Amino acid sequence: VQLVESGGGLVQAGGSLRLSCAASGRTLSSYTMAWFRQPPGKEREFVAAISWNGGNTHYADSVKGRFTISRDNAENTQYLQMNNLKPSDTAVYYCATRFPGHELPVISDVYPYWGQGTQVTVSS
Repeated sequence: VQLVESGGGLVQAGGSLRLSCAASGRTLSSYTMAWFRQPPGKEREFVAAISWNGGNTHYADSVKGRFTISRDNAENTQYLQMNNLKPSDTAVYYCATRFPGHELPVISDVYPYWGQGTQVTVSS
């Protein structure tokens, strides 16, 4: 499985960005998909996860109400819509995936497949 993120960049506080994660090598319609991030000098942390059919989602408290995770199984792609961005959201954002697709774990170690990351920088 190969995952490629895109959509990162520099944005002012209060702005929005939409990250995409395109998968190849395997159809991920039965997999959980997730986003993690690693702020400068800190550990990687959970952001959001979505079940195989999009019926269940889970968010970190720090992004709840501002970020929305979604997926398009026909395109083998997941998305992270980020609104009302804050400087504290500055990080490298990674997409990840695992099987089975009904669980929404927040621990990065249980996700075997990862993208290379995309930088999001929010200026104050």
